[in-house]
Amino acid sequence: MSGSELTQAVRQEALRLGFAACGFAPAGPVSGVCMETLDRWVANRYHADMGYMERNRHLREDPTQLVPGCRTLIVVALNYYPKRTLPKEGYQIAYYAYGKDYHRVVKDKLHQLLGYIKTLAPDVEGRAFCDTAPLLERYWAVRAGLGFMGRNRTLIIPGKGSYFFLGVLAVTAELGMRHEADSSSPTRDTSGIDTLKDDPVACGDCKRCLLACPTGALTREGIDCRRCLSYLTIEHRGPLPEGMAQKLGRRIYGCDTCQQVCPHNRLAQPTEEEAFDMAPEVEALTPQEWMEMTPERYRQLFKHSAMERAGYEGLMRNLQR
Repeated sequence: MSGSELTQAVRQEALRLGFAACGFAPAGPVSGVCMETLDRWVANRYHADMGYMERNRHLREDPTQLVPGCRTLIVVALNYYPKRTLPKEGYQIAYYAYGKDYHRVVKDKLHQLLGYIKTLAPDVEGRAFCDTAPLLERYWAVRAGLGFMGRNRTLIIPGKGSYFFLGVLAVTAELGMRHEADSSSPTRDTSGIDTLKDDPVACGDCKRCLLACPTGALTREGIDCRRCLSYLTIEHRGPLPEGMAQKLGRRIYGCDTCQQVCPHNRLAQPTEEEAFDMAPEVEALTPQEWMEMTPERYRQLFKHSAMERAGYEGLMRNLQR
């Protein structure tokens, strides 16, 4: 089987597995501008208390250091836009956390994809990632031609929107046609934490996300996680910073505002992945039941859910602010 035939077979299998998009990028160092931007973002402390963003810089800079021998990054996107959303008058959870933990779902599909590749090319080795390693997924998604970076720093897939989980399969085979990566390598920085200039190719004059952000966390220097409600309700430990609690509104886990106002998401279609459907018992929770939730009930409801990330104490802090 030729390289182009294997590439097409891999793409078709990825779509069969439920991925909405699949692209290929040659493994190698990211752009110097990207790394300069990352360094500046960290120096500004925009990563807040996420100390892991300061570590393993050399691995972020070059995925071949992370996976020795890899030649291609297969980048995929899995839709998580919900079939139905929680009532606006009730407590709000970020859409991505409605169902099962996306890390498990995406990586399971990537492992299936790798298994398929090995049936066609037994000597190929690979490693799957989904927000679980020092890898700049959004940068590589742009390089692989999946879409472009919006001002809200999400990857926007033309005609589909931004409600997608990204996964990467680093393989030792050379896949993809060279022009796929070359044609998607714009002059602007594509790291996803860049200083995004006004660009008609991307968002044009639209600044709805910047204007809608409840705390002004979206800046031209990148996302200031110290002000981001998603970070504060999930990653942050301890009391909420002064002045932030009243910004939450009905949010108790994450924030979707910058995506909800994005015009590209008018084209979003509900996911067909059943694992991302909200459990009926979670959907049926009343405000009082949320407030009176015990640690045992929390573990029962959110085992294998992305909501485990905040922990029981974090969730109760968000509810009792």
